Amino acid sequence: MDQLLNSRCVQQHIFSLLESCKCRKKLSQIHAQILVNGFSQKKFLLSKLISSCISSGNLLHAHVAFHQIHNPTTVLYNHMIRGFARSSTPHHSFLLYNQMKASHAQKPDSFTYSFLLTSCSTPSFSIHGQQLHGIIVSTGFSSCIFVLTNLINMYIATSQGNAVADARRVFDDMPLRNTATWNSMIAGYLRCGDADAARRMFDDMPERNVISWTTVIAGCAQSGRCKQALLLFHEMQKARVEPDQVAMVAALSACAEFGDLKSGRWIHAFIDEVPGFKQPRLVSLNNALIHMYAKCGVIEEAHRIFEEMPQRSVISWTTMITGFAMHGRGEDALSVFKRMQSMGVRPDEITFIGVLCACSHAGWVDEGRRCFDHMIRVCHITPRIEHYGCMVDLLSRAGLLDEANKLIDTMPIEPNDVVWGALLGGCRIHKDVELASHVGGQLTELEPDRAAGYLVLLSNVYAAAKRWDDVARVRGRMVQMGVKKPVGRSWIEVNGVIHDFVAGDQTHGQAAAIYKMVDEIMKQAKLAGHIPDTSQVLLDVEEEERESFLHFHSEKLAIAFGLISISDEGIPIQIVKNLRICTDCHSTVKFVSKAFNREISIRDRNRFHHFRGGICSCRDYW
Repeated sequence: MDQLLNSRCVQQHIFSLLESCKCRKKLSQIHAQILVNGFSQKKFLLSKLISSCISSGNLLHAHVAFHQIHNPTTVLYNHMIRGFARSSTPHHSFLLYNQMKASHAQKPDSFTYSFLLTSCSTPSFSIHGQQLHGIIVSTGFSSCIFVLTNLINMYIATSQGNAVADARRVFDDMPLRNTATWNSMIAGYLRCGDADAARRMFDDMPERNVISWTTVIAGCAQSGRCKQALLLFHEMQKARVEPDQVAMVAALSACAEFGDLKSGRWIHAFIDEVPGFKQPRLVSLNNALIHMYAKCGVIEEAHRIFEEMPQRSVISWTTMITGFAMHGRGEDALSVFKRMQSMGVRPDEITFIGVLCACSHAGWVDEGRRCFDHMIRVCHITPRIEHYGCMVDLLSRAGLLDEANKLIDTMPIEPNDVVWGALLGGCRIHKDVELASHVGGQLTELEPDRAAGYLVLLSNVYAAAKRWDDVARVRGRMVQMGVKKPVGRSWIEVNGVIHDFVAGDQTHGQAAAIYKMVDEIMKQAKLAGHIPDTSQVLLDVEEEERESFLHFHSEKLAIAFGLISISDEGIPIQIVKNLRICTDCHSTVKFVSKAFNREISIRDRNRFHHFRGGICSCRDYW
């Protein structure tokens, strides 16, 4: 009796050790104790051992322990199937499943099929998933919510053909659904880019949880529907659903893309005030705060958060480098990059995109070449199309158009619209019309959606050279390809409300006052010596008429509204623009910042422009 009691005590002690153990070496020692004490067939201990090995990433040890067991239970099989399903060798899950069926001792259960479906969540295993679907139906598991939800996830994850349609058929045929099932379908629609279908499904949900809200908020932000994402976030609060850290990351992402600093600051304050967000705070949440402040123009606040982070990931360093780069602070970006390396943090391919962008915005050609070479030779990172695009942009901006063109010719990757567009941008800056014509020929070979903005830029190059026949030819080509010029939009936040403007906008409630201020702006600018740059107006008309088109660009309207709405001169006027700022607007804003004694920040498609006292932070190198 005492011996039996002692044996139970030892087993309980070993089990408690396994519950708290995460170290591979200690797991091996505990396994040895199991064998030494004669517990090699105590399935509850071995089940916990195998589960702990899998959790610690030691799948090989788990596999060895499993094969020492006589007649493994279904639970033990499920542990191993789950482990292999999430590994780089998911086919082993099916080998174990076949072994399980061949033994006739144990029967697969709902967990078995759910874990097997996880192993099929790659395009190469999609055929196995379809076969498994048939087995699930034939074995009577087609009414199990848990299994069918995983079946939906499997179809969505494969991204093959009509995968989302297949998932939707499973969803529609389900006799019962839970919130997780609805969430899976929402995520599926967002994954395939159908944000409208995802939103309709979200609206139809009988019950939502924090995952439902977070998924649709993140989906809207990623698809460019940032305003909708923030509205949903506020609806989530009204519904009294407590956001978690992942939800905050999604909302901050929307604030960053939309340039909504007020909402971003509110979220930051909420995070700081609510006890549940203080410790431990996810690294990704701090990264999202850095990204939000950098994109909303408050780079110093982004840097403060970065410096105060107790833990940083590669993404943290990269986000800070990219933030400095987009604000034109190349020295700070490279300083963070060097510090990152000195601390033993290995930069990844995204880090180098940020570093090369910093060099491009600062005009540091030699430093950019060195960083590109360092990436290949020291970090052994194979350049992606984005890295080549950065290098072409760097060389083109600096006027090294022949070198940039040669780099494109020798690239091991087929150049895309971004690469050709970078060279075309250099042609515009340095007025190389002939090379621009060559680039234009390459752009017409691309898909219309990808060529749109660059064909407009090509028209600008021709217009600047007053080659109106070529302008007409490019515009005709655009019509033929079904390409439409992107609509320029600018927006500004005043008292918590986002005001959106397009060129020549007459719909705003204060349109009369805005246009009156635009006239005053242009008057002050001309008195200060501003000469309108009409080279980018795509019209062969009189100069005076061409100037009038420039007066009503969206950023000028947004600035005018800012001047009449924000009376405190100490508050910067912050504008977000979806396209690149034109040369005339850039020149005008410099004069405005001096004449009205206002700090003005404009975030365009490429970077920030901070105007103070008639000077721009880009030093006119953009």
